[in-house]
Amino acid sequence: MKIGIANDVAMAAEALRRAVAAADEHQVVWIARTGLEAVRMCGDNRPDLILMDLNMPELDGIEATRQIMERSPCAILVVTGQPQDSVSQVFRALGAGALDVTATPIMAGGAGGDALLAKIKTIGKLVRASRSELPKARALPEPGDGIRHLLAIGASTGGPLAVCHILRGWIPPAGTAIVVVQHIDANFAGHFSKWLGDQLAVPVKVVDDGDALEAGCVQIARTNDHLTLNARQRLHYAQEPRDYPYRPSVDVFFDCVARDWAFEATGILLTGMGRDGAHGLLAMRHAGHATIAQDQASSAVYGMPRAAADIDAAQHILSLEQIARLLRGRNGSKVA
Repeated sequence: MKIGIANDVAMAAEALRRAVAAADEHQVVWIARTGLEAVRMCGDNRPDLILMDLNMPELDGIEATRQIMERSPCAILVVTGQPQDSVSQVFRALGAGALDVTATPIMAGGAGGDALLAKIKTIGKLVRASRSELPKARALPEPGDGIRHLLAIGASTGGPLAVCHILRGWIPPAGTAIVVVQHIDANFAGHFSKWLGDQLAVPVKVVDDGDALEAGCVQIARTNDHLTLNARQRLHYAQEPRDYPYRPSVDVFFDCVARDWAFEATGILLTGMGRDGAHGLLAMRHAGHATIAQDQASSAVYGMPRAAADIDAAQHILSLEQIARLLRGRNGSKVA
């Protein structure tokens, strides 16, 4: 494979170059010393794979990954010194489009080189098998069906009442789509949809695979698989990640919004046990979208919103009543 290296530390870049050179089937085509340089070099000479550091001048690895996936998409492997010490950054990079993460090999003795080559080999198989599925560089699309703003809501324990509270009586302005990812068994999703529809002033629908985003209604995830959104504004279900305990995952949907939604969006993370949604909300914030987490006092379980607050994913920490007032006060437009 043709491989690009993005790392501002000369010793680390050389360790990566040597590790790659140890395998005859790979070739290093360029080495970038900044994130901005990596974006430019990828545009000029797109490799099969980029080994991307997280911390670099001008653009960090997360933003460089996001821009590369928008302009000249290719496979990206995050390679950093101690991945376990950079969990938040790793998740943000994965949310921006990176495929996997591994540790930087050590120059002396080449420790870690075998692990890196094993990752590269696995990614190589994936790239060859799905080359036709890699996204094409794209200009910003026109909003389908006049949708200009996406309100993405994630919730778990205590979520049905919380969702109802912030949406009850509200008629969103034209061009606003609303998607709710609630942790609930597939057998009860239809009942939740009907119950919520009886409380709100707009229609509530469960999402079938392949549905388009719709303005003027609330769309609810309906299976135990993860709800996703693609750049063509189509909603689909995915089994992966299979081992993720939260199904459907708020993180998965929020990450899709951060990566593939080109217009205005607001992410709201409500009450729930665990940490699902926090890293996805952070990805949305770094993509320039507005982000809100429910406060402790009004949460049935202050798990998911707390996780978001802990990593500074939410621009606003608000009570349910404040969220409801903010939506109405801004008339559904993007919250600044």
